[in-house]
Amino acid sequence: MTLDPHDLAHEFPALADKIHSLKTSNAHFHKLAERYEEINKETVQIEEGVRVADGAYLETLKKERLLLKDQIAAMLAG
Repeated sequence: MTLDPHDLAHEFPALADKIHSLKTSNAHFHKLAERYEEINKETVQIEEGVRVADGAYLETLKKERLLLKDQIAAMLAG
């Protein structure tokens, strides 16, 4: 099964330069982006069957990823 990529480069392709800039200049943004990528990696591993987890845990990860994405999007828009 092919999964849609959810890494920041795919979520915000036109803003790659701004993402890089904020990662290097804004500690809070850097922390949000790191956490987003960690959660995204874990989510993909579970969905691909590399890691085992129950459905409730996977849904929790997806909700946290979405919350972080919203926070990142708000900072990118600002």
